[in-house]
Amino acid sequence: MKPIGYLIPHITELDNLYLAYHKAQRGKMHQPEVQAFVKNLHHHLLALQQEIRSGKVQIGNYRYFTIYDPKERIICAGSFKERVLHHALMNVCHPYFEKYQIYDSYACRPQKGTYKALDRARYFSAKYAYFAKLDVRKYFETIDQTLLKTALRRLFKDNHLLRIFYQIINSYQTAPQKGLPIGNLCSQYFANHFLAQADHYAKQTLRMPAYVRYMDDMVLWHHHLPTLHRQVKQFEQFLQQQLNCTLKPTIINAISHGLPYLGYVVWQRSLTLASRSRKRFKRKALNLNRQLAQNTLTQEHYRQHMLPLLAFVQKAASYRLRQQVFANLP
Repeated sequence: MKPIGYLIPHITELDNLYLAYHKAQRGKMHQPEVQAFVKNLHHHLLALQQEIRSGKVQIGNYRYFTIYDPKERIICAGSFKERVLHHALMNVCHPYFEKYQIYDSYACRPQKGTYKALDRARYFSAKYAYFAKLDVRKYFETIDQTLLKTALRRLFKDNHLLRIFYQIINSYQTAPQKGLPIGNLCSQYFANHFLAQADHYAKQTLRMPAYVRYMDDMVLWHHHLPTLHRQVKQFEQFLQQQLNCTLKPTIINAISHGLPYLGYVVWQRSLTLASRSRKRFKRKALNLNRQLAQNTLTQEHYRQHMLPLLAFVQKAASYRLRQQVFANLP
């Protein structure tokens, strides 16, 4: 793929900056920081335009907090102006990142997502007898920043843009030259692009007939178990030696035993909830209804939280679980 250049003029167009602002403020207009930005919106966007043109952008003023659902993660929330910057960059750079993705990469992409990845996993699980599931240990925390910068240089030849990308990468580390902050838009694109290199190796070099990736959760399928073992070994070597990834133990099994994937268990002809997803649904549904009964949650906020929770469990065979949970709610 030919490297792309001369994107800064497009990124700094005022129309693009206004679009970036509108994307960044969705659902956040109640925040004091956003309200302060809006009061002098044109001035703030002009200032951001000048920062981007000069290459001296203000990055890394993170507010850290921890979430525990579904697992513990440290989130790095940037300033509102920084979030506008990220949207401005990706409004223009998105098509070039997207062009490098293979069809069966599903994270952080329009018309893709968790449920599309799951549908594809169900399709392959109905066709093939065996699967292998690979997962990078603490992926965002362990991304090799030097290798990431090299991957970005292969895609973009605009040195001005690359310097801004590098500032974003350098603004955070868990160890020397390691890690990306969870919680900003560019990190999602960078992390997805980094493992897209593995996608191309899987499809073009190993010729894997069936392969799906959702960020760092990768699954491949085959009818012939020895061939699957051989491909997995080569794929693991690529991830470890070329991308410096540390992998969790790979799961290789028959589809008849169930494929644990994205909070579900995929079978040849059905889909069920993973045990931790069942427990999570019970806990969150109980908590939401308790807050509603105590008037600490409005009806609107209750719907906003409960509807996606129901959508998640309804994707699988969960009728009895839902009956049981709602029969015991306050």
